[in-house]
Amino acid sequence: MKNSLENLIENIEKVIVGKRNVIEKVIITLISGGHLLIEDVPGIGKTMIAKALAKSISLDFKRIQFTPDLLPSDIIGITIYNEKTREFEFKKGPIFSNIILADEINRSTPKTQSALLEAMEERQVTVDGITHKLVEPFFVVATENPIEYEGTFPLPEAQLDRFFMKIKVGYPDKNFEIEMLSRLEKTHPIFLIEDVVSKDKIIEIQNEVKNIYVDESLKEYIVNLGRTLREDDDIYLGPSPRGLLILMRVSQARAYLYGRNYVIPDDVKELFYPVMSHRIIVKPESKIKGINEKDVLERVLLKVEIPIDKKV
Repeated sequence: MKNSLENLIENIEKVIVGKRNVIEKVIITLISGGHLLIEDVPGIGKTMIAKALAKSISLDFKRIQFTPDLLPSDIIGITIYNEKTREFEFKKGPIFSNIILADEINRSTPKTQSALLEAMEERQVTVDGITHKLVEPFFVVATENPIEYEGTFPLPEAQLDRFFMKIKVGYPDKNFEIEMLSRLEKTHPIFLIEDVVSKDKIIEIQNEVKNIYVDESLKEYIVNLGRTLREDDDIYLGPSPRGLLILMRVSQARAYLYGRNYVIPDDVKELFYPVMSHRIIVKPESKIKGINEKDVLERVLLKVEIPIDKKV
């Protein structure tokens, strides 16, 4: 059960050095059927992660550079009139690919953002009254630059909620950075990697993840975490019920990745921050005191009792 995903991770590690924890979260998001938001500075390897993943599974990959003048039709596609056939034809946009890199998504207007996010949620687009299904698997990796805020349109909470996880890549350790220079000295390893997992296998795994056993005590644990977050004195807006469902789903995916057919508390705890950090809003007065999302999430993890059950 684990072999295919282990091969996939090792293949991506040929390109992304020293970031196994990040790669695992990317894979977990993919096999749980969700989408990923990466917030980090330029040059960290966000694009390479998406490219290496696509090449490792032989999936179609498209990169969309989000800019203020980007239109919804530039993403979805457009209906044009064919003079030869005298019929209107739909020209598909880049959204009709397996893996989409939405680079600097917060640089486009809310209308264009909504076009992408609606497609993410519905897995289909409607143009001129005709519905077009998107391909499977369908995985969006969106990026944001946390440094530059001028000329950006921050994603509203309802749209942030569409992303299963929000993560940072971070700088590699010194030794890994030296290794990276050695690997890139003559050629980029992205051109050398081959596919190691089939597209059909990924779809099969996505279906199998849903069958990973979640004990009732763990479901209660997830709900207690969410309710405690909502009731926290420093929280203005807590996670939605959808956020709790996503936390359960990615916990199932992590259990699958680690070769288990059941979820344990460590699965929930490990993914609690990347799932919840963009689903909560800290009160302004609390931020003035220096309290941030990480502080609240760590406090809630310590506060909520971890289930102890023979089944988990």
